[in-house]
Amino acid sequence: MALKDRRNRPSGNNLVPINENIRASKVQVIDENGVNQGVISRDEALRLAREAELDLVLLSETGGMGAPVVKIMDFGKALYEKKKKLAEAKKHQKIVQIKEVKFRPKIGSHDFETKMKRGIEFLKTGKHLKVTLMFRGREMATKHERGLELFERIHQVFEEHGILNDLVQEKDSKAGQFWSRIYYIKGN
Repeated sequence: MALKDRRNRPSGNNLVPINENIRASKVQVIDENGVNQGVISRDEALRLAREAELDLVLLSETGGMGAPVVKIMDFGKALYEKKKKLAEAKKHQKIVQIKEVKFRPKIGSHDFETKMKRGIEFLKTGKHLKVTLMFRGREMATKHERGLELFERIHQVFEEHGILNDLVQEKDSKAGQFWSRIYYIKGN
């Protein structure tokens, strides 16, 4: 009996060699029941796959016995199951949303309050908050001192709103004229 029609076409995006596309002359074969058949010629392995009306799929370039490991299986079914598992895993992933607020060292008090109000709203809805301080020109000379002052002011606002104790602060990122910190509330 002949192999299924898909035997010579590319096997999906990852291009796993199947059937005649396997180049090795000797292969270690695992049959459809998961039993190791040992090292045999590729042609013999293809014959076993044809008899079972299944595909010969390369699992690993090198196996425990020194030969490539192949398995006799329904490749289309395996791809379908893999796709289903990925979709299921994706369904259960938690997507982290990061919202950013940017400050300059000479920000006005009203602008500061408005941006902090929005930032606290982001945090309370479970999003991560990235606070970025931007320095330009002569401000770079006092970046460290002014940055610490601004972050201290930000921490005071968090404390006033009662979220400072629940807040987690990730490592600072200092890159050129920017200084960033990411905050999020524990448990979110």
